[in-house]
Amino acid sequence: RVLVVANETVGGDELIHAIGEMALEGRTRFHVVCPALNSRLRTWTSDEDPARAAAQERLDATLAHLSSVGIEARGAVGDVDPLVAVEDAVRQFHPDELVVSTHPEGRSNWLERGVVEALQGRYDVPLQHVVVDLETARSIDERS
Repeated sequence: RVLVVANETVGGDELIHAIGEMALEGRTRFHVVCPALNSRLRTWTSDEDPARAAAQERLDATLAHLSSVGIEARGAVGDVDPLVAVEDAVRQFHPDELVVSTHPEGRSNWLERGVVEALQGRYDVPLQHVVVDLETARSIDERS
């Protein structure tokens, strides 16, 4: 039972590869949580619909990709706060392992806020941190 938590990086090659490796090792139940990214202003005005819709699109694309390579996974859009999103998912899914995907240092709001460390301290299960560099992937795609 692997709980995967990712936002913008949910479809990144590094994360998909890490999930694939786990599936090959026999981990068969994956639950992907994609917290809804929102601006402070939209959160303050309770306008979460665009953020939830964008998160759902990213999540759907990732679940479809995983399915296309034979990996069965379920998922949900989570709270805008990744710690709350994980707490909600842990309560429902009861994972044996956590995977947290972030942007690289310097571009990751979650790393700046200490989300990975907070999750390590909060849950007594192994945690794998996967760094997804979408900017590098985009620049490689543009040169191809």
